[in-house]
This record gives sequence, structure tokens and C-alpha cells, in this order.
Amino acid sequence: MAMLGLERKGKKDHAGDEKPKLEFDPLQTARAMPWLAGLIAILAIWCLVAGVLRLRDGSRLHALEAARDEASLTLGRKLDEQRRALTKQLASEEFKAALAAGSPEAGKLLRQSWSALTRAEVWPANLDALYAALPRSGFGTIAAAEAALSSGKVSARIVRSGVAQRLALAVPVRGPAPMVVYVEMPLDVMSGTVEAPSMPGGAYLALRQDSQSVIERGDTSLSGEAEALAVKIPDSDMRIVAGTPNDTPVPFNLSGVGGVVLGLILAGLAAALMLLLRPKLLAMGGQVEFEAGPTLAELQPEVPVDEHAPKERTLKERMKDEPRPDKDKPPVVIDHRIFRAYDIRGVIGHSLDRGVAELIGQAIGSSMAEQGLDSIVVGRDGRLSGPDLAQGLIDGLRKAGRNVIDIGMVPTPVVYFGCYHLRTGCGVAITGSHNPPDYNGFKIVVGGETLAGAAIKDLHARIAEDRLLEAPAQGMLDTRDISHDYVQRIAGDIQIGRPLKVVVDAGNGVAGEIGPQVLEAIGAEVNPLFCDIDGDFPNHHPDPSEPRNLEALIQMVQKLDADLGLAFDGDGDRLGVVTKAGKIIYPDRLLMLFAADVLERNPGAVIVYDVKCTARLPGQILRHGGSPLMWKTGHSLIKAKMRETDAALAGEMSGHFFFAERWFGFDDGIYSAARLLEILDVQGQPVEDVFAALPDGVSTPEIKVELLDEMDPHEFVDRLRISASFDGGRMTSIDGVRVDWPDGWGLVRASNTTPVLVMRFDADNGDALARIQGVFSKHLLALEPGLQLPF
Repeated sequence: MAMLGLERKGKKDHAGDEKPKLEFDPLQTARAMPWLAGLIAILAIWCLVAGVLRLRDGSRLHALEAARDEASLTLGRKLDEQRRALTKQLASEEFKAALAAGSPEAGKLLRQSWSALTRAEVWPANLDALYAALPRSGFGTIAAAEAALSSGKVSARIVRSGVAQRLALAVPVRGPAPMVVYVEMPLDVMSGTVEAPSMPGGAYLALRQDSQSVIERGDTSLSGEAEALAVKIPDSDMRIVAGTPNDTPVPFNLSGVGGVVLGLILAGLAAALMLLLRPKLLAMGGQVEFEAGPTLAELQPEVPVDEHAPKERTLKERMKDEPRPDKDKPPVVIDHRIFRAYDIRGVIGHSLDRGVAELIGQAIGSSMAEQGLDSIVVGRDGRLSGPDLAQGLIDGLRKAGRNVIDIGMVPTPVVYFGCYHLRTGCGVAITGSHNPPDYNGFKIVVGGETLAGAAIKDLHARIAEDRLLEAPAQGMLDTRDISHDYVQRIAGDIQIGRPLKVVVDAGNGVAGEIGPQVLEAIGAEVNPLFCDIDGDFPNHHPDPSEPRNLEALIQMVQKLDADLGLAFDGDGDRLGVVTKAGKIIYPDRLLMLFAADVLERNPGAVIVYDVKCTARLPGQILRHGGSPLMWKTGHSLIKAKMRETDAALAGEMSGHFFFAERWFGFDDGIYSAARLLEILDVQGQPVEDVFAALPDGVSTPEIKVELLDEMDPHEFVDRLRISASFDGGRMTSIDGVRVDWPDGWGLVRASNTTPVLVMRFDADNGDALARIQGVFSKHLLALEPGLQLPF
């Protein structure tokens, strides 16, 4: 206090005791002013520098996006040139005659007339000879041929021929029977696509197909994050990807402009303290005395007083009668932490209640209005807080003028189904998913897209900044029951021939009613377990990714001698599977089975999987003629990647499966269970044998580790990525830190739903698993010695 010029001085009271009194010393305050101004100046410099660097980052991003777009256009143009050249060669009379005669010389004629070719062949459209010659014939070759047959036009793909990479073109033609023309040419024809555009320093640009970078330039350490700025090349599996370093952090999470503005304000404040306020304080503390002059009243001439004149009203009296201008409304305070990466999720009574739900509904309605969308489906899971939150959400949506279709208590996939079935394109599932009973939240679809990341944060910004639409007339409310439509839609497409006996454990979640109905409708014999909907989840936590939650299911499968055990999570969008032998079939192995089935009808299709899946999965996808693509964990992020790559199927280690083939592309545990039973029925083998045929190794389930002292998991993972060195391993950092070795891999990532680290390890054998865990343990404990690791 002395530094600020505040001192305690004694003053005697009536009893003679000394009482402390706080007095202001302007000289002391003036002496402290340089320290305060210096601190403010340091903060100003920090804001200015960080803001300028953030603006530079933004400029670099714009320049990189321009280079990416230029590369994309150039590549598309070069591919079109080669397609036209192939079409021209096929139109020659000499080639037509050879093709009509079924001559094996047709391919040779192409090589002779087109000098750029290194290979030219004509095959029957069934491609039997190529499949029989795998792997020597090449998966990429078959994928190009199958893509041409599927699309009916020229397909383009980069393939490996020996140690070199080539551009392959394939096109269906008609000779004596349906045929496929296949040609290869050096990759030189695509030169200049990535190399030519002007690119800013410290960035990364690459031509990528599947997960392979074909041509790349710039800082290759950014390759792991480059998918975020990927642009797909039309009519091909290629894409141009781009990456830049992480944006420079600006104090208080400001933008670049905000940092510069705040820096200038603080610099002005520091200058004002030193140049204006400090001299006045020094003068106040000086010894100069001024002789008192006459007052204003003494200088005024005397004016006669009229006693009958009306008295002048005081300022207080005038202000009392004058209307006061309305004060600005205070900003709404809402916990920003409930707005997460994939959805909105909070604790009832702490960060979430009916009032918050109403604001969220109004924010969603405002966003819909800007996009010209007027109707939305609302459903909820079986949690006790669901009805109250639903009413608040609906009130907010209607306040924004949106028409609401309330479909009641249903699994999240039924809400997604309602967006298509009722043709709204918009929906909100009120669910806490697999979280404890006192949690709840919102999974949101607007305009056919599941909101994630920035779109979720924008809802919070609308509320905080009071940018909420209040329509002149409330939206309408309709109630519908579409459960029967959902059951019939699945049963109309899937029917099994043998009555597989299954036990269904819904964990007292909302899938407990409709899940068994669907499986019975497709022909299965269903034995329900914990299928009574109870928001307190009295038997076990509704999370099938935790092995302990599957113990009762395994016991019941064995007791009833059932073929299979199926488990759903709290809102029915995830699936867990156990066998009669008590073995848990982890979702990445289920995805192998689903991928093989989908690829039979869709050769060359993209299959997306998350970073937590086994390294044996991409090889299995390739063996069945598919294109594997690893991506970030998160149901909304996976769905966005599926739309971007036109993928036929996707899956996550958490048990989310997304079928775009014969279904709508959203995550649906109930529909996935029906597809699994269909596959097992078609295979005709004992269930145990079907799963035993899938590649397997030694793996852990998801391991969740809490951090100490409320440490940020994302910051911790960033520190691990920067500091750790994994000898002999290949690091992938698209979501956390994943390191692959020839005999296994390990992963550490930050959960986006709970404040924990999520880990998983997988290897060919126990020794390799222990070695990989040991390597990770060393690096993790080096960063935080107090971590409680279970390995």
C-alpha cells in the first residue's frame, strides 16, 4: 500500500486511543507510477507483437489457400487434358477395328500411337485375371479400373509401378464384350501442379491420394495437419492439401486486429499515466501555497431578489422528472466450456438448465434463419432432465420463428433419421450420450451438417453478444412419432435368413425400446438386458467402450447360449459387440468386416477411420480394393470428412459407425447392429469363426488418464508432440500424438468431451506392446511426473 501512496496514520478518539486512518500520499503514488506504467507498456508490447504476428499468420494462410487453389485448378486441367487425349486415341479407326475383333494387339496399338505411355492394356470388365494375380497386379490398378466401371467414364489414379509412380487412366469400352482400357504414363505429365504456385515461407503444400503424399513441398513437419485445408480434385481420389504452423496466440484469445488495437490502447494508457497524471500528482504533493482569491459569488454584482418569482429547481429535482435513457442490457453470462468440439454438453443445475437451453434454441433458430431454414426436428434421450431441457430448447427455437417437430423420447439416430424422413435438414438431439446421469447436452444438425468446432462456438458468441433473432410471430409446434417409420425403413432393406440369437444390452438407455424392435423386425431372436429406460442408469454406465460395462452382457450371452451380444450406449449411436467365448470385438475389427462387405459392391470406395483404430485396418481395406483414410476422432468431424471425400463408410474406435451406402451417412448403433447380423447371416459360418478370420493382435481398450491441477489436456498433448522423440517410429499428429512402428503403435490424445488424456496401444505381440507403452510412459512422465499411468 505504501508503494501506491496509501499510509495508515494514527488519530486519537475521545478516549485517547489512537485509531488507524488511511491517508493518500500523492508523492508516493507519483513515485510508483513508472512501475505501473512499465507493466502496462510490457503488456502493450506483447499485444502489439502478438497481434502483428497473428495478422502475418492470416496473410500467410490466405496466400497458401491461393497457392492451393491454383495447384488444384492446374492439376484438374492437366488431368482433363490426358482424359481428352485418351478419348481421342480410342476414337481412331485402327483401334476401333482391333477392339471390335477382340485383338490382343489393341493395347499395343495405343502404345505405338501415344508415345507418352509406359503401359497400355485392354481387359475384360470382370477383371478376374487381375484379382487372381493380386498383389502382383496392384491394388491401385484394380481400384482405377473399378472406378471407371462404376462411374462409366475415364478415371484417374496415381499407381506404383515397381519403384516409380505413374498416372493411370482407365475407361470402360465396348468390344465383343464389355472391356476396360487401362494406360499408364510417367508422373511428369503432372509436373508444375504443386511446384509452380507461389507459396509463402513456413508452409506446406502437397498432392495427396488416400494417405500418401505424392508430390510435396515446404515444411514437411506440417503434413499431419494439412488435411484441414484439403481440396478434392473432381472425378479422382486426389486432393491438394496445405498446412501452416499454428496461429500465434494473442493475449485474451483476441484476433490479430484485436491484439493490435488493445496494444495501442494500453500504450496510450501508459503514456497518459506518465505524461499527464504523474505531473499532477507531483504538483499535489509539492510545498507551493496559493493565496485564496475572491469567489465567483463575490465577483457577481448584487441583483435585487424577486420573492414572487418561481424558485429555480435543483438539478436533483429536474432529473427526477426527466425521463432517463434506457441503459444497455448487460451481456448474458453463460459457461463457454459447455460448447465443445462436437456438441454442447454440461452438468444439470451447474452449467445447464432450462434457461440456458432456451438461449441455445434461440441461437440455433437464428442461425437457421440466416440460411433460410424454417423447420427442425427435436428429440431427447431418457435422462430425467430431458423434458425440461426440451421445453426450453423448443421455446427458444419458436421464439426465433422456427417451426418445431417434437418426436419425443428417441435415440439420437432417430433424430438424424427424422431430418431426412421429415425433410427438414435440421435437428437437435438432447442427450448426454454416455456421460453420467447429471450430464446432458445437444447434438445439432443445421442444413444437413452436424455442427462442430467453429459452428458450435458461434452459437455461444450469438448468446454472449445478444445476436439472437426474436421473430414477430412464434414458430409452430407439431408432435410426431416416427419410430415405426424408422423400424420399417431398416426392416425393408435388411432381412436375415437364419434367426440369430442375440442378447441386447441397452444399459437402461433410450435405445432399449426401439433397438430390440429393429432387430426382431429383421428376423433376429432378441433377448433384452437392461432395456428398461431409466435415466439414473441403475445397472451400469451406458458406455460399451468400457470393458467392465460389458461383463453382465457376456455372462448373459453365455448363460442363454446366444450367438452374439450387442450393447448400445446411452443415446443409441454407438455399438459394442461380444462373443459367446467372452471376447470383446473391438470396433476397429468390426470396421474391417463392414468395409469388406461395402467394398464388394463399391470397389475403390473411401473408408474413413479415426486415429484410435488399429494399424491392421488400412491393410485390410486395401486388400478388399478400398481407399483407407485416417482422420480425427469425433462424430461430427468424421461426418464432415465423409462428405468431403464422398466416403461410403466410416468408423471410430468408440463404436460410432457411419454407413453412407444404403443409409444416410450418420452414426447409428442400431442400424450398424442390423448390418452386422446381415453380414453374419450371409457368411453362413459360426459367428466365432467369422471374427477369428479377421487380423488381430494384442491391444488395449481406451485408457483414460486424468491430469493434475486442472491442466489443459490439449496443451499437454502439444507439449508432448513438440518435446518427444520416438526413435524408429512414424509420428502422426492430425489428432493427438500417434506413433507407428513396424510391430505396433501407440496414441495419446486429448478428449474433446471430458478433461482427460485418452490413450490406446496395439501391437503384434505382448513384448512389442510392453515396449511401446514403456516408450510412451518415459515421455509422459518426463512432462508430468505425477501422472497415474496404468502401465
